[in-house]
Amino acid sequence: MSGEPSMGGTLQKAAQAKAAPTPKPLVAMLDRQAPILVCVVLALIGLLAIGAPSTWLTLTLAGLAMGTLIFIIASGLTIVFGLMDVINFGHGAFVTIGAYMGYATLAALPGLAGAEGALPNLAAILAAALIAMLVTGILGLAFERIILRPVYGSHLKQILVTTGGLIILQQLTIVVFGPVAIHLDRPPLLKGALVYGDTIIESYRIVAVIIGVALLIALKLLMTRTKIGLLVRAGVEDKEMVEALGYRIRRLFIGVFALGSAFAGLGGLMWGLYQETVDVGLGSETLILAFIVVIIGGLGSIEGCFVGALLVGLVASYTAFLAPKLALVSNIALMLAILMWRPQGLYGVGKTR
Repeated sequence: MSGEPSMGGTLQKAAQAKAAPTPKPLVAMLDRQAPILVCVVLALIGLLAIGAPSTWLTLTLAGLAMGTLIFIIASGLTIVFGLMDVINFGHGAFVTIGAYMGYATLAALPGLAGAEGALPNLAAILAAALIAMLVTGILGLAFERIILRPVYGSHLKQILVTTGGLIILQQLTIVVFGPVAIHLDRPPLLKGALVYGDTIIESYRIVAVIIGVALLIALKLLMTRTKIGLLVRAGVEDKEMVEALGYRIRRLFIGVFALGSAFAGLGGLMWGLYQETVDVGLGSETLILAFIVVIIGGLGSIEGCFVGALLVGLVASYTAFLAPKLALVSNIALMLAILMWRPQGLYGVGKTR
């Protein structure tokens, strides 16, 4: 039909309706690459401070792995805020539940999780990841419907009710799994390390980096190369126009919330495997890091979330080695420094990009 191209064109205009004036190409390029340069400068400062190249490389790779794990958790938080303007403190509960569901799945498959072969291990890991994402995605749908929907548009009420939801879900988790921390043993496929000279790299950290980068690419492609992404971006800019064209944008946003909750579940499982321990406080601990990353990266920016997570991971890794007593405040100091430089965050636009 001849109307279909015009509809697509209308959606494209809606998605770009509030775009800022295009700056000069060179200035725009330097401005966009500045956050990446910050990562490079931070790594160089770390090298100068640490001295030994092998130790620096080990710490840098550990920091990058930690950063990608934080990104997996924070990505769900940033797309929910960027698309739905929702501050969801209940995100931490989905992280915790995802970790416990992954543990329960691996415990139910000892023949696969404990086998020496790569294929059985891979099957167990994929099953744990799918169960964690499925359960937290379904919980996300219920959480949105029962707790969040009545308080759309009010950030203060969202903070209050989602914090209450976090506490309730944490207590229910204690009822089911108990208050004691549980050891989460990695399958043999994820154990071991690669040794190159004096540099030691855990195999699991390499896997974490690969999954984090793959998730970033998948989200960018989803938002920029698919019709769903076009509808989402258009709906963020002008929801009424998209709904007038016959699209049910509310259902699409609910799906986005469920997707964000599923990412939290996946991140919880991976963080549990990273620490090899699962406890009820896991979600609350990582939620603080996730919010720091979202603020540093710029509210609603997927790319900024990734770069911010890498910065947080590197700072935590270097500080824990150089000045352990400052490790707890290092990320807060990083956030303050970034916001003094760029008050809107590294890639702050207020919308998901």
